[in-house]
Amino acid sequence: TALDVFGPHHMFILMTGARVELVAPTRELVTADTGIQVMPSTTFEECPEDLTILCVPGGTLGTLQAAKDDKIRNFVADRGSRAEWGASVCTGSIILGAAGLLDGYKATGHWLARDVLEVFGAEPVNERVVIDRNRITGGGVTAGIDFALHLVQELRGTAYAQATQLFAEYDPQPPLNAGSPEKAPKETVKMLEAMHKPFAE
Repeated sequence: TALDVFGPHHMFILMTGARVELVAPTRELVTADTGIQVMPSTTFEECPEDLTILCVPGGTLGTLQAAKDDKIRNFVADRGSRAEWGASVCTGSIILGAAGLLDGYKATGHWLARDVLEVFGAEPVNERVVIDRNRITGGGVTAGIDFALHLVQELRGTAYAQATQLFAEYDPQPPLNAGSPEKAPKETVKMLEAMHKPFAE
């Protein structure tokens, strides 16, 4: 069982025999930061206690609200501490950290917020995917696909992960080479840092 949305969610659904749930405090429609609406398939109360993967997705203002919400933090702390894998994508690592699940672990997240993980006792790492014991964290947005393929490989083996990658036709060939702060023009990096400074604060 896993909690996730979109990219990684698709990869997990492709695993034969996997049961994927979208978990929220209630079954009410959830509107993501992007405006996309997601219908939870189960609630915190109904969610099984022992999970293979607890995957926390990221976002912007919703992430900050979730990290401050006692009910969400307690749920993530409880299920994540018992899950075979405590996982997150993008800024979801902030929620894992706020729930106490990254203390003493190496972790990553979206580059604009990655350093915030130090507040929670984590060691921020500048990588798309970081695996430290039974914690796996992915960087921003598209890194979620790499993250999910790592988990599929861990759970089903390399051949199965390759078939999943091929089925998803995941063969990135971006028209630009600005996908990380190290590769992007300096003025682009500075612009995004200025725009998102309030989030990091």
